[in-house]
Amino acid sequence: MVITALWSFALVVGLLTITPGLDTALILRTAARGEQRRAWGVVLGIQTGTLCWGALTSAGVTALLAASRLAYETLRWAGAAYLLWMGARMLWEGRGRATASAEPEPAEPAAPGGFAAGWRQGLVTNLLNPKMGVFYVAVLPQFIPASAPHFLMGLALTSVHAVLGVLWAAVLVGFARALRDWLRKPAARRAMDRITGTAIVGFGVKLAVGE
Repeated sequence: MVITALWSFALVVGLLTITPGLDTALILRTAARGEQRRAWGVVLGIQTGTLCWGALTSAGVTALLAASRLAYETLRWAGAAYLLWMGARMLWEGRGRATASAEPEPAEPAAPGGFAAGWRQGLVTNLLNPKMGVFYVAVLPQFIPASAPHFLMGLALTSVHAVLGVLWAAVLVGFARALRDWLRKPAARRAMDRITGTAIVGFGVKLAVGE
């Protein structure tokens, strides 16, 4: 029953993982800028957040999020504000890039914080998404066999989600790396900033209006 539960959960979260969303946009944009260390920081930060949600759900803590309107709304508005700020910053960076030069920029531009900053960005983005908590409250218990230790089984299922997330992120980072010569051009990087910034602002607006 445990093996069946793991495989079934892997199928569900695997489909969720490869569905384009905020995580995909953030990873692709960071890797496309040539910031490989920061990109992997974002990846591991996101998965650290996933493990946190899984642990809290397995311990029964996130049930309070689903039950408390105030807790959910507070986290929702905090997440929306963070996404709007992050998306607006990317749009500003894209707008501010010089338009005259067509020469590729350095593959590893100086980015403050590197891996650690990426990890924090991925972690905060994940933890400020209340829909992750509600998803785990609704879905995770359905895959825990009655005979299995609830907390340990919950962590095992969440670890499957995290591993699949890292594997898919490796594909995204590899894709961005394969196109690094083109993506290093200022025009391409401006376009990437604008597209990703617009997408993240859209996610923020969607979260704010509660859709």
